[in-house]
Amino acid sequence: MKQYAGIDVSLEYSSVCVVDVDGRIVREAKVLSEPDALIAWFGEHGVAMERIGLETGPLSQWLHAGMTKAGLAVELIETRHVRAAFKTMPVKTDKKDARGIAQLMRLGWFRSLHCKSLPAQEVRALLTAHKLIQGKLLDIEMSIRGILRGFGLKVGPTTRRTYAARIRELIEGYPTLEAIAASLLKVRDALADEFAGFERKLRAMGRQDDNARRLMTTPGVGVLVALTFVSAVDAPERFRSSRAVGPHFGLTPKKYQSGETDYSGHISKIGDAGVRTALYEAANVILTRPVKGVGYEELGTGGRQTGRPQKARVALARKLAVVLHHMLRDGTNFIPRKATTAMTG
Repeated sequence: MKQYAGIDVSLEYSSVCVVDVDGRIVREAKVLSEPDALIAWFGEHGVAMERIGLETGPLSQWLHAGMTKAGLAVELIETRHVRAAFKTMPVKTDKKDARGIAQLMRLGWFRSLHCKSLPAQEVRALLTAHKLIQGKLLDIEMSIRGILRGFGLKVGPTTRRTYAARIRELIEGYPTLEAIAASLLKVRDALADEFAGFERKLRAMGRQDDNARRLMTTPGVGVLVALTFVSAVDAPERFRSSRAVGPHFGLTPKKYQSGETDYSGHISKIGDAGVRTALYEAANVILTRPVKGVGYEELGTGGRQTGRPQKARVALARKLAVVLHHMLRDGTNFIPRKATTAMTG
């Protein structure tokens, strides 16, 4: 008889539930959140699972990779879908979540997600660390500005190189501020050094990655955008067409239709926010900076749109996703005359 399982993952222990084809609970347990422990538990159960549901989370890709390697039929399912299915549950516990996931596996009410490869996860980790340090560096700089502003000292426009000199110029004669600024500027210098190191690593990685180099032949696409997109897509063949990439990353409008009501809203913003940001920034570069030899129409924009610039950038970001996926799938560099054709791919 077919059996299905659901796993609700926590940091230390995971709740596991097995149900039969009629939905009756066969076995439940708390198991260490380790691939080997889960593999051993299902091995002791003695019945091959038809499907095992694993909700996405910090440990899910690691657990999925280990269990899949052991031959278990594991499906990675989206947290958003799981939460929507469990909204009517008056009591939420890990055990009930595991039971609910098992029932979703039995009924087939789920959409299987792609588990990223280890190289893609490593690139994403590097990009995350790069973004984190960049944010902390900006926080330090803005905090110093805020402290000095309280004393009527206005930093004004600066560059990365002139910032520290400007701060020291302003606080001269203020012993307390000099002590505060000296400490914060040391932290800023350390963060700036580490940030520069990550920049070098990412540029080196972009030079060594064939797919990233290919995408960087596109106007407006630099190393960060290319690596972000390549690591997020991971396997271009998993998309049925290039046009499916935009909706996957939340770049298409939401739609609501019921009876006489029918309207489209803002973009859905589901999926990877980092990819949306990267594509939006690339679109902004294309629309605001002259790109030699490339017209707006060659990227499917139909010319510069001035009425609603934010909407134009989002539309171009969505079309750019189509072009970039086409390039990854076909293994070709950017060819302006073919970019518009890619929109229908």
